[in-house]
Amino acid sequence: MTEVSTARRSRITPEREAELYEAVLELLREVGYDALTMDAVAARTRSSKATLYRQWGGKAELVAKAVRHTKPGGLGFDEIDTGSLKGDLHALTMRSDDCTMEQNSALMRGLAMAIHGNPDLLRAFRAHLIEPEMAEFRRVVQRAIDRGEVRPDNPAIEFMIHMMIGGFAARTMIDELPPTQAFLLSYIDAVVLPALGVAVD
Repeated sequence: MTEVSTARRSRITPEREAELYEAVLELLREVGYDALTMDAVAARTRSSKATLYRQWGGKAELVAKAVRHTKPGGLGFDEIDTGSLKGDLHALTMRSDDCTMEQNSALMRGLAMAIHGNPDLLRAFRAHLIEPEMAEFRRVVQRAIDRGEVRPDNPAIEFMIHMMIGGFAARTMIDELPPTQAFLLSYIDAVVLPALGVAVD
C-alpha cells in the first residue's frame, strides 16, 4: 500500500506542483482561508479533488506547503553562508524584493487569524514552516557561535526568530507600512545583531 501511495504522489511534476501552489495562494488572497475549498482549488487548477486529497490530505496541509513553497530557496538558508551572521541575515532578507514582501505580509495577516482558530492549520504550519524555520535559524546562530561572533550563553538566542518575525509583522501594525528590504536591514542592524552581541560596523 505504501509503495502504491508513493507512486501515485510522484506523478505530480515539480512544475505542476508549483502551479498548484500558486493557484492556492491566489485563491487565499481572493477569498481567505475559511472560504477556500478544495473544490475551488480543483476547479482553478483543472485537477480532480481526489488527486488533491491523495497528494496533500486536506486543505491545511496544502495551504501550509503552498506558503512554504513561496519562500525563496525553500526556507532560505540552504545556500547562504557568507562567513558572518550579519551577512547571512542580510542575504536572507535580500532574497525577497519589496513587492513580494508586501504580498507575503498581507497573506500572513489573513492567515494569522485562521491559524488561531483552526488546529489543523496550526499543526500544518508548525510542521512545515515554524519548526523548520526555527531549526534553520538555530543552524545559522550555531555557525556564528562557532566563529566566535555570538556567546553561546546569550539569552537572546532563544528569541531570535521572535525578533525576526516581530519586525516583519510590526511594520504594518505599527507604522501602517509594508515591510521593505531597507526597513528589515536596518532593523537587523539596530535590534537583532546588538541583542546577540554582534558589533555592527
